[in-house]
Formats: sequence, structure tokens, C-alpha cells
Amino acid sequence: MASVIAREVRDGETVAVGTLAAIPACGTLLAHFTHAPRATVIIINHPDYWPFRGGSKEFYDFAQRGKIDLFFLSGGEIDRRGNLNLMFVGDHERPRVRFPGGAGAAMLYYMPRRVVVFRAEHSPRIFVERVDTVTSPGSTPLDVVRPGGPWKVVTPLCVFRYDPGGAGLVVESLHPGVSREELGRRTGFAPAYDGAAGVTPEPTSEALDLLRTRVKDAVARIYPRFAATAFAR
Repeated sequence: MASVIAREVRDGETVAVGTLAAIPACGTLLAHFTHAPRATVIIINHPDYWPFRGGSKEFYDFAQRGKIDLFFLSGGEIDRRGNLNLMFVGDHERPRVRFPGGAGAAMLYYMPRRVVVFRAEHSPRIFVERVDTVTSPGSTPLDVVRPGGPWKVVTPLCVFRYDPGGAGLVVESLHPGVSREELGRRTGFAPAYDGAAGVTPEPTSEALDLLRTRVKDAVARIYPRFAATAFAR
């Protein structure tokens, strides 16, 4: 997933990584250490990649001014239209599941030019036909100001691209060893496929070496538990 995310980072862009986003942090740093050395990397609260001294408000102000090219979001539920649910599942008064809450996710799905959605689990309870509550909408009416929006969705099984023309999430590639049958069983809606859908390129040996060394060391400064377990051989 980190290798896939790295390919979405373009040199010279401003790329921001929010909280609870260790995998995007790895992907962004992998890109920064290879093909995107001139990218401006922002990782919330990282001692080396957090330029703001006025707290999260300064970061949100920065985002609302349209200064972010690429951002990353996730969801407790994600549906085929690209809607994200970070609130709850079930009845509003007595929810079956309560998620952490949206924080700035609604605005941050609008203002960055491209948003890559990620989730480290791919199952029918997460990838659903329709989210119970829309925290961050995948699409908006034409008269709503929205400079950016969903771009890709990266999971352990596949990469979806977002089709703003109405199809919603479309499978761009399946990861090596994943079949269409498996993806269908583990998705709560019938996946639509890009006509050119193929197999996701595997990480190069150079990328794996960097992930296990320089990237791991940098990520450990903000996600020590993740760094201690995710890179075990």
C-alpha cells in the first residue's frame, strides 16, 4: 500500500498526512526519498515534517486556502460512491458502532486538489453499498465550491480510481495474487472495473530497502509502535 501511495506523489507538490495515517506517511516519505525530492511534506505532529507552530488551526487554515495538492483520508465505512463515514453505524440515537468523528475530514475532502482514501482492512463491513452516515461526500452539486476531491482508494486488495462522471469507485488494478472473485467476496458492493484494469506493480527492491531503513526510522519518530511491528520480516 505504501508503494502504491508513493506513486501518487508528484515532485514539487505539497503533500500532507493527517493523524492515524502511518501507511500514507510511509508512502509519502518513500516518494520524497526517491522521485519527489522537491515535494513539501507535512506530517501532523512529526518533529521533522510539521512546519506549523500554531497548532492544528494553523494547518486547517493552510488547507482552506487551497495550499495542499495531495491529502489522505480514511473511513469506518466507504461506499461505492466515494462517501466516507467517520461518525456511526445504525440509529442516530442508539448507534451499533461509533467511530472517532469527522474532525476536519469534511473540509479536507474538498480543498486538497487530490485525496487518496486508504484503509488497511478490506471487508464487506467497511466497503459498503451505502454508508449509514455521510461525514465526507464523494460528490457534490455543481454549484458547490470544491477545488478537489477523491482521487484513488488504496486497500490491501486493490486500487480503485474515482470516476467523477457517475460510476464512483472503479477498480484500476488488483494487487498480485488477488482475483476478481476474492475482491467480490470481500466487498459489500459489486465492484466495477476499468477497461484497462490490470495487476498492481509490486514494490521494487530499492523501495523495499528504503521502507525498511530510512522510511522506518523517520516514521518511528511519530508512529513508534507501527514502526516496531509493520516492518518485521
